Amino acid sequence: MVEAIDTHTHFVPRHIPAEPGRNPLWPSVEIRHASAAVMVGGKVFRVIDSRSWDARRRLDDMAIDDIDVQVVSPMPELLSHWFPTADADALCRHVNEGIAALCTDHPGHFVGIGMIPMQDAALAVRRIEEVKSLGLRGIEIGTHIDGMALGDTCLNDVYAAAEQGGLTVMIHPLHPLGLDRMGGRPELAAVAAFPLETAFAAVSLMTSGVLERFPALRVLLSHGGGALPWLMPRLRHAYGMGPPLESLFASNPTEIARSFYYDTILYDGPALRYLADKVGTGRLVVGSDYPFTIKQEKPAQFAEQALSVERGVLSANAKRLFVLG
Repeated sequence: MVEAIDTHTHFVPRHIPAEPGRNPLWPSVEIRHASAAVMVGGKVFRVIDSRSWDARRRLDDMAIDDIDVQVVSPMPELLSHWFPTADADALCRHVNEGIAALCTDHPGHFVGIGMIPMQDAALAVRRIEEVKSLGLRGIEIGTHIDGMALGDTCLNDVYAAAEQGGLTVMIHPLHPLGLDRMGGRPELAAVAAFPLETAFAAVSLMTSGVLERFPALRVLLSHGGGALPWLMPRLRHAYGMGPPLESLFASNPTEIARSFYYDTILYDGPALRYLADKVGTGRLVVGSDYPFTIKQEKPAQFAEQALSVERGVLSANAKRLFVLG
């Protein structure tokens, strides 16, 4: 039987230890009757429920969605790239251990992605070995590291370590720019600003030579690459105009963009087909954003029908991306 693999789902631990002396933004999980709340700075950041950590509930929902395997990554806000390093390191370890336990208890159904303290590149490099030792298959990072572009040379050692360690890098939008230009409503972050944020991060990687410097590095862009596919014709046109615009890219930006992987969370068949036309079906993997409200329902069925492909095609891509047997 060909497995359906959902590469974009999120995890929140049921409990985050309250540690004295941590910074005021140290998160906690407040359990309520039928729900829970992630608390940040004494305020509700997001209302969640037990699907964020409960394997049985996840498995039941996977059966409904016809998904066999979930790739589980931290809720992006937990990445905490803006924390003091020691706080980020402690939170990374707690979340990574929670994801690893979920995967160890149900090895046929869950694959894990961890997190590392990216604000300290030297420490992040060392923590990559811990991520591997837990059996996790990659790391999730934000679209910027507390304002630092992902193409900054300060991060090259992290990319080198991930490449050498065979870990996939999942890039997820986080603390996006532009909300003030949209009217300031925080709900617009995930709805409208996230796709722009992913494009910013991708362009930074493309214009800084990261993918050429680390050709074996596997990078997954969330939400179908956000706005990047729609920018690609413009980037290619600029590259073809010669100096000085040509020097923005080490090679044709269309080819560089085809080095990324992209999940299928686009909610619209024609949009997904446009992405496939630009980067190739071989770079696409199923994603849902489970268990959050914005998730794509029946993600494998949606992608397979939109692209007119058999299940094995997208599953093979996911196995290649995460080096699954």
